[in-house]
Amino acid sequence: MQMSHICNLHQITKFLMQTTIESLFPELIEHRRHIHRNPELSFKEFKTTQYIEDFLKPLGYEIHRPLETGLVAVLIPKVLSKRIIAFRADIDALPIEEQGSYKQAFISETKGVAHCCGHDMHTANLMGLAKLLSERKTEIQHKIVLIFQPGEEKLPGGGKLLMDNGILERLGVTEIYGLHTSPKFPVGKIALKNGPLMARPDEFLLNILGKGGHAAAPHEAVDPIVIAAQVITTIQSIASRVVDPTEPAVVTVGAIHAGMAHNVIPERVEMMGTIRTFRTELAEKIASTIEKTAKGIAQAFGGDAELIFSPGYPPVINTVETTDFVRSLITKSLGENAIIELEKPIMAGEDFAFYQEKIPGTFFFLGSGSDETESIYPWHHPKYNADERAMLHGCKVFLEIALSK
Repeated sequence: MQMSHICNLHQITKFLMQTTIESLFPELIEHRRHIHRNPELSFKEFKTTQYIEDFLKPLGYEIHRPLETGLVAVLIPKVLSKRIIAFRADIDALPIEEQGSYKQAFISETKGVAHCCGHDMHTANLMGLAKLLSERKTEIQHKIVLIFQPGEEKLPGGGKLLMDNGILERLGVTEIYGLHTSPKFPVGKIALKNGPLMARPDEFLLNILGKGGHAAAPHEAVDPIVIAAQVITTIQSIASRVVDPTEPAVVTVGAIHAGMAHNVIPERVEMMGTIRTFRTELAEKIASTIEKTAKGIAQAFGGDAELIFSPGYPPVINTVETTDFVRSLITKSLGENAIIELEKPIMAGEDFAFYQEKIPGTFFFLGSGSDETESIYPWHHPKYNADERAMLHGCKVFLEIALSK
């Protein structure tokens, strides 16, 4: 009886010594702001990778470096189930010149590079989970795999490279989970849905070829800028007139480059854009229509057009079983009101999809919007920010998944 009392006292003392998510919060903020101050572009995340590795090694994680940047950390408990659970965070930043008054205390110190998409929070969130799990090895029954992934923002995507490498297959991962901050939802809310969640983001480069000349004599030239204007206007009708109206599809021209002077008609116009769909066949059909449309318009004016189509990430499609499982854990830990059920998928893309092609998994949106932290701007806006309190909820959901039986 006395021995049992001592054992129980020891367990209680050990529990009290464990770091709670709330007590860890200042450390999460510190990690987030360090990474935010020191952003690195896709596949150039050398210092970020080293920062993460230096943090993880003392916690007892087995470190793998399958790619030049990024890492995979493994925690093996004493009692092993057949489940091997992976969690993923992306670590790269964007080529953006950052703005925003709230962030002045920790704004990017690298000119033209910034974490204006939340990846700094994703990384800090996973580092926090790593610490919490290292202190709870006796409570964990599953091998834990933490993926700090490079190059989410740049094709071919770090997720694809890791899957091609085969490390997750060698580690035997049976399920995978990821999240993304979103200012569309307030702190404390988590948005998710079964099935299709995010689109496949294909890219295209369209060159309009004309004949250069003097701006005062356009009849002696073939103006590719006028052709490009016609092309841009016309291809906007593809989504509404070529695609089945019940299927989501977006065609956007995001960049135009042409000319060097006010009085010169240039030889060519270069346009870059994206096609967003949920099916490979539809994406290829839209690309083919863009090419035919551009060529037809260009040739009518005496010019020509050429299209280079670059397939992007697959669509993010949440496995029903893992998503129902996450939904039940959120209800249990944060309450039923914390869940926002998305009725429709969104047209943004995510290379988390490469994992889901072979591993059952769920991706969800972590509410990070708030007026007081200026978390009101969309992804990739120079003023983008995420309310750091969101990490309390992101960490909690991940921890519940890791500790589940």
